[in-house]
Amino acid sequence: MALIPAGEFLMGTDGDYGFPLDGEGPGHAVKLAAFYLDATCVTNEQFNAFVNATGYKTESERFGWSFVFFGHLSAKQQATAVRLRVLGSEWWCRVDGATWRHPDGPGSHIKQRWAHPVVQVSWSDAVAFATWAGKRLPTEAEWEYAARGGLAQKRFPWGDELEPEGRHRMNVWQGIFPTANTEADGHFGPAPAKSYRANGYGLYQMTGNVWEWCADWFDAATYRERARGQPCVNPTGPGTGNRRVMRGGSYLCHASYCNRYRTDARSSNAPDSATTNLGFRCARDAA
Repeated sequence: MALIPAGEFLMGTDGDYGFPLDGEGPGHAVKLAAFYLDATCVTNEQFNAFVNATGYKTESERFGWSFVFFGHLSAKQQATAVRLRVLGSEWWCRVDGATWRHPDGPGSHIKQRWAHPVVQVSWSDAVAFATWAGKRLPTEAEWEYAARGGLAQKRFPWGDELEPEGRHRMNVWQGIFPTANTEADGHFGPAPAKSYRANGYGLYQMTGNVWEWCADWFDAATYRERARGQPCVNPTGPGTGNRRVMRGGSYLCHASYCNRYRTDARSSNAPDSATTNLGFRCARDAA
Protein backbone atom coordinates (compact mmCIF):
# COMPACT_ATOMS: atom_id res chain seq x y z
CA MET A 1 0.00 0.00 0.00
CA ALA A 2 1.07 3.59 -0.60
CA LEU A 3 0.84 6.22 2.12
CA ILE A 4 -1.26 9.12 0.87
CA PRO A 5 -0.40 12.24 2.88
CA ALA A 6 -2.99 14.41 4.58
CA GLY A 7 -3.95 17.48 2.61
CA GLU A 8 -6.54 19.67 0.97
CA PHE A 9 -7.51 19.62 -2.70
CA LEU A 10 -10.17 20.89 -5.09
CA MET A 11 -12.49 17.97 -5.81
CA GLY A 12 -14.57 17.77 -8.97
CA THR A 13 -14.43 20.04 -11.99
CA ASP A 14 -15.94 23.22 -13.40
CA GLY A 15 -14.82 22.24 -16.91
CA ASP A 16 -17.17 21.83 -19.86
CA TYR A 17 -15.81 18.43 -20.92
CA GLY A 18 -17.62 16.32 -18.35
CA PHE A 19 -21.10 14.95 -17.80
CA PRO A 20 -23.45 17.29 -15.86
CA LEU A 21 -25.85 14.44 -15.07
CA ASP A 22 -23.03 12.69 -13.19
CA GLY A 23 -22.69 15.69 -10.87
CA GLU A 24 -18.99 16.26 -11.58
CA GLY A 25 -19.13 19.85 -10.37
CA PRO A 26 -18.83 22.36 -9.00
CA GLY A 27 -15.25 22.07 -7.81
CA HIS A 28 -15.10 22.30 -4.03
CA ALA A 29 -12.47 22.16 -1.31
CA VAL A 30 -11.97 18.91 0.59
CA LYS A 31 -9.59 18.15 3.46
CA LEU A 32 -8.46 14.59 4.11
CA ALA A 33 -6.50 12.83 6.82
CA ALA A 34 -3.61 10.62 5.74
CA PHE A 35 -4.53 7.12 4.61
CA TYR A 36 -3.09 4.11 2.82
CA LEU A 37 -4.26 2.91 -0.59
CA ASP A 38 -3.39 -0.25 -2.52
CA ALA A 39 -0.83 0.52 -5.21
CA THR A 40 -2.85 -1.61 -7.63
CA CYS A 41 -6.32 -3.01 -7.99
CA VAL A 42 -6.89 -6.28 -6.17
CA THR A 43 -5.70 -9.02 -8.51
CA ASN A 44 -7.11 -12.42 -9.37
CA GLU A 45 -4.30 -14.00 -7.36
CA GLN A 46 -5.18 -11.97 -4.26
CA PHE A 47 -8.90 -12.61 -4.60
CA ASN A 48 -8.22 -16.31 -5.08
CA ALA A 49 -6.34 -16.37 -1.77
CA PHE A 50 -9.35 -14.77 -0.08
CA VAL A 51 -11.76 -17.31 -1.56
CA ASN A 52 -9.49 -20.24 -0.64
CA ALA A 53 -9.25 -18.97 2.95
CA THR A 54 -12.94 -18.25 3.46
CA GLY A 55 -14.94 -20.25 0.93
CA TYR A 56 -16.65 -17.02 -0.10
CA LYS A 57 -19.12 -17.10 -3.00
CA THR A 58 -19.51 -13.94 -5.04
CA GLU A 59 -22.91 -12.59 -5.92
CA SER A 60 -22.43 -13.51 -9.58
CA GLU A 61 -21.73 -17.10 -8.56
CA ARG A 62 -24.91 -17.13 -6.51
CA PHE A 63 -26.96 -15.47 -9.26
CA GLY A 64 -25.52 -17.82 -11.91
CA TRP A 65 -24.80 -15.07 -14.45
CA SER A 66 -23.22 -11.68 -15.01
CA PHE A 67 -22.56 -9.03 -17.69
CA VAL A 68 -19.89 -9.56 -20.36
CA PHE A 69 -18.72 -7.28 -23.18
CA PHE A 70 -19.89 -8.87 -26.45
CA GLY A 71 -16.50 -8.36 -28.10
CA HIS A 72 -15.00 -10.88 -25.68
CA LEU A 73 -17.48 -13.61 -26.54
CA SER A 74 -16.85 -16.30 -29.11
CA ALA A 75 -19.52 -17.13 -31.68
CA LYS A 76 -20.29 -20.28 -29.74
CA GLN A 77 -20.71 -18.35 -26.51
CA GLN A 78 -22.98 -15.84 -28.16
CA ALA A 79 -25.12 -18.69 -29.45
CA THR A 80 -25.30 -20.74 -26.25
CA ALA A 81 -24.69 -18.54 -23.19
CA VAL A 82 -26.12 -15.10 -23.91
CA ARG A 83 -29.53 -14.64 -22.28
CA LEU A 84 -30.13 -11.06 -23.39
CA ARG A 85 -28.45 -7.76 -24.33
CA VAL A 86 -28.84 -4.49 -22.45
CA LEU A 87 -31.27 -2.19 -24.26
CA GLY A 88 -29.42 0.91 -25.42
CA SER A 89 -26.03 -0.64 -24.59
CA GLU A 90 -26.22 -3.78 -26.67
CA TRP A 91 -22.52 -4.45 -26.27
CA TRP A 92 -23.37 -5.71 -22.76
CA CYS A 93 -24.67 -9.27 -22.64
CA ARG A 94 -26.16 -11.21 -19.78
CA VAL A 95 -24.11 -14.42 -19.82
CA ASP A 96 -24.87 -17.54 -17.82
CA GLY A 97 -21.85 -18.84 -15.95
CA ALA A 98 -19.86 -15.57 -16.02
CA THR A 99 -18.02 -15.21 -12.70
CA TRP A 100 -14.69 -13.91 -11.42
CA ARG A 101 -13.13 -17.31 -12.25
CA HIS A 102 -14.69 -17.23 -15.72
CA PRO A 103 -14.88 -13.48 -16.42
CA ASP A 104 -15.92 -13.83 -20.07
CA GLY A 105 -18.32 -16.68 -19.41
CA PRO A 106 -18.02 -20.47 -19.84
CA GLY A 107 -14.76 -21.48 -21.49
CA SER A 108 -12.83 -18.46 -20.22
CA HIS A 109 -10.53 -18.64 -17.23
CA ILE A 110 -7.95 -16.67 -15.23
CA LYS A 111 -5.02 -19.08 -15.55
CA GLN A 112 -3.06 -16.52 -17.53
CA ARG A 113 -4.50 -13.55 -15.66
CA TRP A 114 -3.25 -13.89 -12.09
CA ALA A 115 -1.71 -10.40 -12.22
CA HIS A 116 -4.83 -8.83 -13.76
CA PRO A 117 -7.45 -7.01 -11.67
CA VAL A 118 -10.19 -9.29 -10.45
CA VAL A 119 -13.47 -8.43 -12.20
CA GLN A 120 -17.03 -9.71 -12.03
CA VAL A 121 -17.12 -8.60 -8.39
CA SER A 122 -19.96 -6.60 -6.88
CA TRP A 123 -19.65 -3.84 -4.30
CA SER A 124 -20.60 -6.34 -1.60
CA ASP A 125 -17.92 -8.75 -2.82
CA ALA A 126 -15.35 -5.95 -2.66
CA VAL A 127 -16.38 -5.07 0.90
CA ALA A 128 -16.13 -8.73 1.93
CA PHE A 129 -12.57 -8.96 0.60
CA ALA A 130 -11.56 -5.67 2.21
CA THR A 131 -12.94 -6.75 5.59
CA TRP A 132 -11.06 -10.05 5.40
CA ALA A 133 -7.86 -8.18 4.54
CA GLY A 134 -8.27 -5.75 7.46
CA LYS A 135 -8.94 -2.87 5.11
CA ARG A 136 -11.90 -0.99 3.61
CA LEU A 137 -12.99 0.58 0.35
CA PRO A 138 -11.76 4.15 -0.21
CA THR A 139 -14.21 7.00 -0.01
CA GLU A 140 -14.85 8.80 -3.28
CA ALA A 141 -12.91 11.82 -1.99
CA GLU A 142 -9.93 9.65 -1.01
CA TRP A 143 -9.98 7.97 -4.40
CA GLU A 144 -9.91 11.24 -6.35
CA TYR A 145 -7.27 12.82 -4.11
CA ALA A 146 -5.05 9.76 -4.53
CA ALA A 147 -5.69 9.51 -8.28
CA ARG A 148 -4.48 13.08 -8.80
CA GLY A 149 -1.09 12.07 -7.41
CA GLY A 150 -0.38 15.49 -5.96
CA LEU A 151 -1.30 17.42 -9.12
CA ALA A 152 -3.94 20.15 -8.92
CA GLN A 153 -6.95 20.12 -11.25
CA LYS A 154 -5.44 17.92 -13.97
CA ARG A 155 -7.63 15.65 -16.07
CA PHE A 156 -5.34 12.64 -15.75
CA PRO A 157 -2.95 11.37 -13.06
CA TRP A 158 0.00 12.71 -15.09
CA GLY A 159 -1.42 15.98 -16.48
CA ASP A 160 -3.91 17.28 -19.04
CA GLU A 161 -2.62 15.56 -22.19
CA LEU A 162 -4.14 12.15 -22.93
CA GLU A 163 -1.06 10.71 -24.61
CA PRO A 164 1.96 12.88 -23.79
CA GLU A 165 4.62 12.66 -26.50
CA GLY A 166 2.43 10.07 -28.22
CA ARG A 167 2.84 7.54 -25.40
CA HIS A 168 -0.05 5.61 -23.98
CA ARG A 169 -0.42 6.08 -20.25
CA MET A 170 -3.53 4.00 -19.64
CA ASN A 171 -5.67 1.24 -21.10
CA VAL A 172 -8.73 2.66 -22.89
CA TRP A 173 -10.59 1.90 -26.12
CA GLN A 174 -8.63 2.73 -29.27
CA GLY A 175 -10.52 3.07 -32.56
CA ILE A 176 -14.28 3.07 -33.10
CA PHE A 177 -16.39 1.94 -30.17
CA PRO A 178 -17.75 -0.70 -29.83
CA THR A 179 -16.87 -2.50 -33.06
CA ALA A 180 -13.21 -1.77 -33.84
CA ASN A 181 -10.43 -1.64 -31.27
CA THR A 182 -7.00 -1.06 -32.82
CA GLU A 183 -5.38 -2.12 -29.53
CA ALA A 184 -2.82 0.67 -30.05
CA ASP A 185 -2.22 0.73 -26.30
CA GLY A 186 -1.46 -3.00 -26.35
CA HIS A 187 -4.67 -4.32 -24.81
CA PHE A 188 -8.13 -5.42 -25.91
CA GLY A 189 -9.33 -6.34 -22.42
CA PRO A 190 -7.99 -5.69 -18.94
CA ALA A 191 -4.22 -5.19 -18.60
CA PRO A 192 -2.11 -6.51 -15.71
CA ALA A 193 -2.73 -4.40 -12.62
CA LYS A 194 0.80 -2.98 -12.57
CA SER A 195 0.91 -1.69 -16.14
CA TYR A 196 2.04 1.71 -17.37
CA ARG A 197 3.71 4.31 -15.15
CA ALA A 198 2.62 4.98 -11.56
CA ASN A 199 1.37 8.41 -10.57
CA GLY A 200 3.02 10.77 -8.08
CA TYR A 201 1.85 8.68 -5.12
CA GLY A 202 3.07 5.39 -6.58
CA LEU A 203 -0.39 4.20 -7.65
CA TYR A 204 -0.92 2.23 -10.86
CA GLN A 205 -3.78 2.63 -13.32
CA MET A 206 -6.03 4.92 -11.36
CA THR A 207 -7.69 5.72 -14.69
CA GLY A 208 -8.56 3.29 -17.46
CA ASN A 209 -8.29 -0.50 -17.30
CA VAL A 210 -11.16 -1.26 -14.87
CA TRP A 211 -13.64 0.84 -12.95
CA GLU A 212 -13.11 0.83 -9.18
CA TRP A 213 -15.76 0.60 -6.49
CA CYS A 214 -15.77 3.29 -3.80
CA ALA A 215 -17.46 3.19 -0.41
CA ASP A 216 -19.94 6.02 -1.03
CA TRP A 217 -23.54 5.99 -2.09
CA PHE A 218 -23.96 7.98 -5.31
CA ASP A 219 -25.96 11.20 -5.61
CA ALA A 220 -25.54 13.63 -8.50
CA ALA A 221 -26.34 16.54 -6.13
CA THR A 222 -23.56 15.78 -3.63
CA TYR A 223 -21.05 18.32 -4.92
CA ARG A 224 -23.61 21.13 -5.22
CA GLU A 225 -24.62 20.64 -1.61
CA ARG A 226 -21.03 20.59 -0.38
CA ALA A 227 -20.08 23.74 -2.30
CA ARG A 228 -22.52 25.84 -0.27
CA GLY A 229 -20.51 25.61 2.95
CA GLN A 230 -16.98 25.42 4.30
CA PRO A 231 -14.37 22.93 3.04
CA CYS A 232 -15.51 19.35 3.69
CA VAL A 233 -13.39 17.30 6.07
CA ASN A 234 -13.12 13.56 5.34
CA PRO A 235 -16.50 13.37 3.53
CA THR A 236 -18.10 9.95 3.23
CA GLY A 237 -20.93 10.71 0.81
CA PRO A 238 -24.72 10.47 1.23
CA GLY A 239 -26.18 8.43 4.06
CA THR A 240 -28.41 6.35 1.78
CA GLY A 241 -28.95 5.57 -1.87
CA ASN A 242 -29.53 2.82 -4.40
CA ARG A 243 -26.28 3.01 -6.37
CA ARG A 244 -22.64 3.04 -5.28
CA VAL A 245 -19.89 5.24 -6.69
CA MET A 246 -17.40 3.80 -9.12
CA ARG A 247 -14.39 5.70 -10.41
CA GLY A 248 -11.63 5.74 -13.01
CA GLY A 249 -13.21 4.51 -16.23
CA SER A 250 -12.12 1.33 -17.98
CA TYR A 251 -10.65 -0.26 -21.09
CA LEU A 252 -14.07 0.19 -22.72
CA CYS A 253 -14.13 3.97 -22.28
CA HIS A 254 -13.80 6.10 -25.41
CA ALA A 255 -14.12 9.83 -26.00
CA SER A 256 -17.06 9.23 -28.36
CA TYR A 257 -19.40 8.08 -25.62
CA CYS A 258 -17.71 7.59 -22.21
CA ASN A 259 -15.10 10.24 -21.57
CA ARG A 260 -14.87 9.16 -17.94
CA TYR A 261 -11.25 8.00 -17.79
CA ARG A 262 -10.43 11.17 -15.86
CA THR A 263 -9.49 11.92 -12.26
CA ASP A 264 -12.57 14.14 -11.85
CA ALA A 265 -15.13 11.86 -13.55
CA ARG A 266 -17.61 9.82 -11.58
CA SER A 267 -20.25 7.21 -12.24
CA SER A 268 -22.27 4.62 -10.35
CA ASN A 269 -23.77 1.17 -10.44
CA ALA A 270 -26.14 -0.98 -8.41
CA PRO A 271 -24.25 -2.58 -5.49
CA ASP A 272 -25.00 -6.11 -6.70
CA SER A 273 -23.81 -5.44 -10.28
CA ALA A 274 -20.71 -7.09 -11.71
CA THR A 275 -19.11 -6.78 -15.12
CA THR A 276 -15.93 -7.59 -17.02
CA ASN A 277 -14.61 -4.05 -16.51
CA LEU A 278 -15.27 -3.41 -12.82
CA GLY A 279 -12.88 -4.13 -9.95
CA PHE A 280 -11.62 -2.39 -6.81
CA ARG A 281 -8.67 -1.50 -4.60
CA CYS A 282 -8.57 -1.15 -0.83
CA ALA A 283 -7.75 1.60 1.62
CA ARG A 284 -6.76 1.70 5.30
CA ASP A 285 -6.59 4.46 7.88
CA ALA A 286 -3.08 5.72 8.54
CA ALA A 287 -3.68 6.12 12.27
